[in-house]
Amino acid sequence: MASKKDQLQVWNNCLSVIKDNVSPQGFKTWFEPIKPVKLENSILTIQVPSQFFYEWLEEHYVTLLKKIIKKELGAEGRLEYSIIMDNNNHPYTIKVPTSDRKATKNAPVAMPLDLGESPIKNPFIIPGLRKIQVDSNLNPNYSFENFIEGDSNRLARSAGFAVANKPGGTAFNPLLIYGGVGLGKTHLAHAIGLEIKAKSPEKTVLYVSSEKFTHQFIDAVKNNTVNDFSHFYQMMDVLIIDDVQFFSGKEKTQDVFFHIFNHLHQTGKQIILTSDKPPVEMQGMEQRLLSRFKWGLSADLQVPSLETRIAILRKKMYADGIELPEEVVEYLGYSITTNIRELEGALISLIAQASLNKKNINLELARQMIDKFVKNTAREVSIDYIQKVVCDYFDLPIELLKSKTRKREIVQARQIAMYFAKKMTKSSLASIGAHCGGKDHATVLHACRTVNNLQETDKHFRKYLEDLEKKLSIA
Repeated sequence: MASKKDQLQVWNNCLSVIKDNVSPQGFKTWFEPIKPVKLENSILTIQVPSQFFYEWLEEHYVTLLKKIIKKELGAEGRLEYSIIMDNNNHPYTIKVPTSDRKATKNAPVAMPLDLGESPIKNPFIIPGLRKIQVDSNLNPNYSFENFIEGDSNRLARSAGFAVANKPGGTAFNPLLIYGGVGLGKTHLAHAIGLEIKAKSPEKTVLYVSSEKFTHQFIDAVKNNTVNDFSHFYQMMDVLIIDDVQFFSGKEKTQDVFFHIFNHLHQTGKQIILTSDKPPVEMQGMEQRLLSRFKWGLSADLQVPSLETRIAILRKKMYADGIELPEEVVEYLGYSITTNIRELEGALISLIAQASLNKKNINLELARQMIDKFVKNTAREVSIDYIQKVVCDYFDLPIELLKSKTRKREIVQARQIAMYFAKKMTKSSLASIGAHCGGKDHATVLHACRTVNNLQETDKHFRKYLEDLEKKLSIA
């Protein structure tokens, strides 16, 4: 049997190759939590934290993993997973080898872990009451069809789709979707509910905001009907609570929700929660409730990439039967980087401006509207937009700017983009370097010094900077 040092060394060698083949976010999410536990007979066993983790690796990274293992351990090299499961709070481990099938990019994730026990019946429900009609409070516009998938939300969307296909029957119970304002948490929660209703009309699905839940509970306390309140929520097949972080500091509300949560979970019903932060960062919440939030999957929604933002705008335009010049769509995508809600709001404002003032929608109108739209915030230009302006000015494809080429004109354009990114954004040097083809902070500092020196000695170069600064200032 090989020593522990051997298995760590082999896995570290694997990680060094993996790091060059996946995104930084993908590496942090899917490979940093893995622990090598054994190396024996050319079989490396790695421990992964959940069944879903294993499924995701198999769907998206199996080909890469197999190649690296064979490179490290030879033709006989194999990989086995040690999966930590948590069944009724009793951890145990199962082992499965890597499959021989090829990974399929963005394939839907199959979720096992059926709940084998038959549902426990609630003795408090009055016979016949189960058949009452409940308004689900779901917005039909917030469907999966209208939810644009990108790297920023792929995990949450895949998990949500799995839950929608098998509510209460996956490892994701509860499914907690978290992220900043306007990134699509509520949309995704509604989409899951709508899909469940479409596939299983007999299921009782209820969407409710945490604020409404709290007010209903306060009314129940006043009217001495807390039991009726609890029993009503215990009747749900799928309960969706939006902005659960607002339960913070409300001890009585947390207590009643704790008992509702327990009942639904024990009877195999699906719970979906949204929050602006993960459970580990929630303040003012009871530990027993936080521990239950961690039972299933916490999936985050991040700020969408430029490509996703543009795709969202095009989807919105198509749905509303609107056509805009491509340069206007790109300008909106580059300029509104904070969240999806603001992005869609900017599009609506632009269309309203053009309609009310009987003006054609062009780049100039878009710039004027963006200035007004964000006048109450300290707007900064994005690194993406700076790169676009620089590339347009020098007539270069943006891919070339981000490449490793050392051609003089490309290097100079890249350095100028870094210079303006440092000057006009709050991004760190490391972040600027990452946007410019994976350069480090030292390269960015060198670029800024080079640009400062050239503008003092080269009048043509100084003219480039003046022209570009004007273009970026009116952006």
